[in-house]
Amino acid sequence: MTTRLLVALFSLFCAMPFLAAPAFAAKCGGDFSTFLGQMARDAQAQGVSQGVINQAFAGLSIDGEVLAFDKRQRYTFRKSFEDYARTRVIPARLKRAKSLMQKHAQLLARVEQQFGVPKELIMAVWTLETDNGGGDMGKMPVVRTLATLAHDCRRTELFQGELIAALQIVQRGDLPLSDLKGAFAGEIGQTQFLPSSYIKYGVDYDGNGHVDLRHSVPDVLASTANLLKVNGWRRGAPFGEGTENFQVMREWNRSEIYRKTMVLFAEKLRE
Repeated sequence: MTTRLLVALFSLFCAMPFLAAPAFAAKCGGDFSTFLGQMARDAQAQGVSQGVINQAFAGLSIDGEVLAFDKRQRYTFRKSFEDYARTRVIPARLKRAKSLMQKHAQLLARVEQQFGVPKELIMAVWTLETDNGGGDMGKMPVVRTLATLAHDCRRTELFQGELIAALQIVQRGDLPLSDLKGAFAGEIGQTQFLPSSYIKYGVDYDGNGHVDLRHSVPDVLASTANLLKVNGWRRGAPFGEGTENFQVMREWNRSEIYRKTMVLFAEKLRE
């Protein structure tokens, strides 16, 4: 990232709302195989089949790169809003976003009508997160990433929940295991949903029976809008700094600098 990974890790606890999860039984640390066995039992208790578990956990090992990256993060922005926005809200991105707004005009109008979130803000999120799916969505196996972070004892319950949610994505048939790739905290797709948010807010907007946040632009845009709507977005209301909708955007990312950048990008698209 690229800044997307910094933002994602900065908001690890809060960028995307997590599904309420029970206390998990798997004991962090210790033997990794034993830990995976305990996770398998928890996953089965939440409806994941043994077949999916066996496939997902086969040959799994701890990813040292993930642990090293996670441990060196500083969950704060070191730039001012002006400095940060200057590197993110740039002419090439705005030009591409405006072109895509024209290309997907009917889709964006339908999403805005149904969910009440302005098309410019949806486009801002899509662009800032992965350059509209053309940037780095992450290439790391999500199950291995999350199993590694769950086994580490610093935030085990959080990542145990995310690991089970990732298995549920495969169980539902939304993505095959081979396509369950993501970033350093397990974020998936063109607007970087953590697995629990994928399960909770994902929308099958192209009507094919699956929520595909890696390949389906309709699913990506509708799901992004749905996350904001479910968390209290007020249709037709302003969303700049100090507004109620700006607070709702905390459910996307709690960094005020990042949210201000989202707003600025959306405003530029309206010019």
